[in-house]
Amino acid sequence: MNESTIYLDNAATSWPKPPSVWEAMERTMREAAANPGRGSHRMAVQASRVLFEGRKQLAKLFRIGNPNDIAFTLNTTHSLNTALQGWLKPGDHVITTMLEHNSIRRPLEALKRKIGIEITYVETNALGLVEASSIERAIRPDTTLIALTHSSNLLGTITPVGEIGQIARRKGVKLLVDAAQSAGVLDIDVEAMGIDMLAFPGHKGLMGPQGTGGLYLHPDLELEPLMHGGTGSSSESIEQPTTRPDRYEAGTPNTAGIAGLTEGVKFVLAETPAKIHRQELKLTRMLMEGLSDLEGITLLGPGMETERTAIVSFLIENVDPAAAAFQLDRQFGIAVRAGFHCTPLGHRTAGTVETGAVRASPGYFTTESDIVSLINATREIALTHGKSHR
Repeated sequence: MNESTIYLDNAATSWPKPPSVWEAMERTMREAAANPGRGSHRMAVQASRVLFEGRKQLAKLFRIGNPNDIAFTLNTTHSLNTALQGWLKPGDHVITTMLEHNSIRRPLEALKRKIGIEITYVETNALGLVEASSIERAIRPDTTLIALTHSSNLLGTITPVGEIGQIARRKGVKLLVDAAQSAGVLDIDVEAMGIDMLAFPGHKGLMGPQGTGGLYLHPDLELEPLMHGGTGSSSESIEQPTTRPDRYEAGTPNTAGIAGLTEGVKFVLAETPAKIHRQELKLTRMLMEGLSDLEGITLLGPGMETERTAIVSFLIENVDPAAAAFQLDRQFGIAVRAGFHCTPLGHRTAGTVETGAVRASPGYFTTESDIVSLINATREIALTHGKSHR
């Protein structure tokens, strides 16, 4: 990575990482690169300690009573598939929203084809705002799950998870939350918010490496495992063990990655999600105000008067979003994301399903100078293409 690159794609993967993250990964590879739970020698025991320390830190962050209710996964997509495929049965009704990432939509549609679940996609307004009352109205006698994103990866809107969680508990429906854009940035208390399952990535707001993530399961909830195989426990049985977290962690885990994730979580806990969120929103406000002053720029999603996350999606008149992102990268050294962001439902909501959009996502390490550079570069692109079409 060129050190001169201005990185504004934190909604996809946060960068840079705190030095403690990659230092922990290297240390683990040197000193604890054995299989956790698969032996009693010192390196294997040390590897097991790495995993348990990660669970403890995550439990602290999300206010989870028992760290063993957290299963490590490869990413949010892996977590969501574990939850959806492990919980839903033929004939179940699921409620989701028109904001969802394909990590929820595609597994649901696959289960609809394979086992006959029914899905209700709750509409939002054009800004992507979800009303808890709309979720409640969609609940039917056969509804067993509400599955939704905590924050849109296109529009930055925040779903009222706590309010929806209260409704779900009152109605006896389970709540699965996709925290891909909120973990490490928004305060999450699984019990207070009524969250039964929480899917989260390690590589975004938690500052960890790619290939890490997790799924929290309420202690009263049992899923059919997504994968069956070796766990290092109950090896004499042909069945997957029932003990947590082994039941949901077949195969050798990414111990070095989890060591890095643990340090990322420690960093977030030390800085606090509230402080991180304030810093990112300061940059978001600066970016939105700067872009809104430019001719030919259309901003998507709510304004700063609405609670949101640090995602700014926009269109440049007469410029294809992919071409704009390519020019920002090659001419100005600015990394953003363009296209459909794995959320065609979100683009349908925003009215950009035919074009896609440019998405800039500041992170905790983004500087005001970075924001100014993006505003100036966007101005130049807009002016150039505006003149060429007169």
